[in-house]
Amino acid sequence: MVDHAAAPIEREPDTAPLRPGLGWAGPSRDDPEVVALRDHLAANNGIVGLEICEPHEIERAVRIFDRDGFVVVRDALNAEQTATLAAGVIAAVEEIVSLDDTREGNRGSHRYSFGGTSITRSMLHRPEWRMLVDLPTVTPILTAIFGSTDYVVRAASGDFCLPGAVGYQPLHADMRDFVSPERTPFSSFLDRRGYLTTRDLPVPYVCVNFLPFDQDRLNGPTRQIPGTQHARVPPPTLEEEPEWMRLSTVCPAPAGAVQIRDVRAWHGGTPNLSEHVRAIPNVEYYAPWFREPTIPAITYADWRTMSDHARHLTRHLVQDSSEELRTGYSFAPLLPFRPR
Repeated sequence: MVDHAAAPIEREPDTAPLRPGLGWAGPSRDDPEVVALRDHLAANNGIVGLEICEPHEIERAVRIFDRDGFVVVRDALNAEQTATLAAGVIAAVEEIVSLDDTREGNRGSHRYSFGGTSITRSMLHRPEWRMLVDLPTVTPILTAIFGSTDYVVRAASGDFCLPGAVGYQPLHADMRDFVSPERTPFSSFLDRRGYLTTRDLPVPYVCVNFLPFDQDRLNGPTRQIPGTQHARVPPPTLEEEPEWMRLSTVCPAPAGAVQIRDVRAWHGGTPNLSEHVRAIPNVEYYAPWFREPTIPAITYADWRTMSDHARHLTRHLVQDSSEELRTGYSFAPLLPFRPR
């Protein structure tokens, strides 16, 4: 078994070519505080001893996932798939950013959610995301995590941050217990006795983030706090967060890798002080026994082109063949909606 813990990326880095002017809107790359932070991150950023698995190391990947709430697997995408995804990501990034002249983002300055801007709340209308649903390098690991092949796709989304995202995103989790239809329209779990929360359950919801570009110390790597998927306490605020958590980032990690996450684990965005976009498109999956409301996100014609297993996984997301699926991007509020 090869240990790729914190292995350096020994090749020309894969980066994200953006049109000039898409990043660094407002903050200056030469500001003394930005320069000092860049030097600090270049010297200290990254999880010490980060373990990176090979696709065939299924048991090891599941063991790390169960322990830490996430696992990184290299070579999930081959070179052709990585290039295809990178091109699709850049096209989507440029289309989304064209709607935001001031780079305010929808996840903070210079930060964006693909699904949060898509009017279907998903990116399955794009072939680059549909390609990710059922991969021979990832499906066996998901099957082992869930103990079944009968899990389902929630959505395909992800996020990106532009150069010039100089701040930290607060630590957070990606799911919560049901409160009310108005406050938590996509949540479903509620124990009225008050004994259990989603954090007491086996993993109900997994996110697979794909790396179309190298993730390094300066381009906004995701920070991930190991072992927090079952924590009952809230994550610290930015003011409370210790420095070791700010530096607990998933890097270096090579293009073509995936980060498989238990979405209950604490995570957050970090500064992108590079000259390249950092994007992590994803596919999100529910356990066989867990469901939350979903919205149609794929046409029947596109669904028919997918593998048998991918069609099974996305069966709840198909628009009726007699109806048109409206796609596009917007920064306007997307509610009301018609979840299933």
